[in-house]
Amino acid sequence: MVKHRLKRCGRKQRAIYRIVVIDVRSRREGRDLRKVGFYDPINNQTYLNVPAILYFLEKGAQPTGTVYDILRRAEIFKERTLS
Repeated sequence: MVKHRLKRCGRKQRAIYRIVVIDVRSRREGRDLRKVGFYDPINNQTYLNVPAILYFLEKGAQPTGTVYDILRRAEIFKERTLS
């Protein structure tokens, strides 16, 4: 099974996260299938590759809880239902 998951980057006490598509059996810092965005909780910035995210969601990838909240705030699921 494939999931959208956060992958920690950045330095100590200044974490930023990449949003990646990864196999559930891989560890957090393991090899990802594709990078689809990033999230900076300190500056509250988000960059999302929307076509790639929608592609993997259509193929059955499940977002984790935190990634689901990020995608919901970016209104990805509204775009998905309109298409």
